[in-house]
Amino acid sequence: MHFAPLSKCIFFVMKKSDLIKFIEDWAPGGAAWQKDNPGLQVGYPEQEVKNILICLEVTERTIKEAIRKNCNLIISHHPLIFTPLRRITPKSDKISKLIHLLIKSEITLFSAHTNLDFTKDGVSFQLAKKMELLNIKFLKNLDSSQKKVVVFVPLSHLNQVSEAVFNAGGGVIGDYSNCSYRATGQGTFFGASNTKPAVGEKEKFETVEETRLEVLIDNWHLNKVISAIIKAHPYEEPAYDIYPVENKNANFGMGAVGELKNPLTEEEFIKHVAVKLKNENLKYVTGEKRRISRVAVCGGSGSDLLGEAVKNNADAFITADVKYHTFHDAEGAILLIDAGHYETEVVVLNEIKKRVEKFIGDKKSIKVYTFDKTNPIKNLKIF
Repeated sequence: MHFAPLSKCIFFVMKKSDLIKFIEDWAPGGAAWQKDNPGLQVGYPEQEVKNILICLEVTERTIKEAIRKNCNLIISHHPLIFTPLRRITPKSDKISKLIHLLIKSEITLFSAHTNLDFTKDGVSFQLAKKMELLNIKFLKNLDSSQKKVVVFVPLSHLNQVSEAVFNAGGGVIGDYSNCSYRATGQGTFFGASNTKPAVGEKEKFETVEETRLEVLIDNWHLNKVISAIIKAHPYEEPAYDIYPVENKNANFGMGAVGELKNPLTEEEFIKHVAVKLKNENLKYVTGEKRRISRVAVCGGSGSDLLGEAVKNNADAFITADVKYHTFHDAEGAILLIDAGHYETEVVVLNEIKKRVEKFIGDKKSIKVYTFDKTNPIKNLKIF
């Protein structure tokens, strides 16, 4: 029997930070609502991953389940830390008690909240798929969350600079990547005595043929893209411009809307929702149409999008945490269903699990679990 020398063996270690980066590439923290607190909540991102637990929110039961299954990384949808904490002790308040237990158990907690709500194939898209909708798109795309970056590059380095921009997250529009606009022209400069121009000579007026490279950038990628440009560009002082744009962001938005393959009556559709979400306690008001074909959804508290659902000609709107007066606003206009906060968001857990397992690949030693027993609401059944 022959054993390879130890020096030639390669041991691959997956750090928690590797998984966190993978999730944030899908649902960037910068896409989150500005008052949200997604991202690393507690723990040790540079540790090796053992097993992973995916959940909607962190409770004492969640942590005990992670300990039981030897998970040292929890990925939750709802952040544990949402407001500033005064102290962290095992006996002060509920949140600090859970943080203390996480630290004591050496468990890292990472949360993807509204950034996961707002991303493609995130919470609302999974709710739409659960409803068996087709042709799914965002109900409302995010506003003013992008910049246009223009950089002037000599032709010899155009591919080098553009690739750097694309690799840093620039040039993504909907399902298209590496998107840019290019136009040639002439640039001029006069370098002082202490300069080292990449093209031409110092202390001499120079004219250089350059390409104007224009790329659309999500705000949260802007600094990374600018750094990539400076690193890849041959000039000591690259010329670039940053423009605000008012475009709707094709890559991120709120809620989702799609069509049923076959229209249903209101009664049939309400039963369809109850069965798919395993919730017999739906609250709803009926709309003006007696057959449901086009459906809008928003996982969690999305009743503020009622107007968008109507504007998108939806026959029904499924969300949660609907206020009494919002039901009044919807009555007679659109079938509005409050299907429960937990029920409309828990549907995303399997998608996270599927993506994480694909990222892990053949590293079978890492197990991925979902934990869906965190809903505290009880329903009274008298009849």
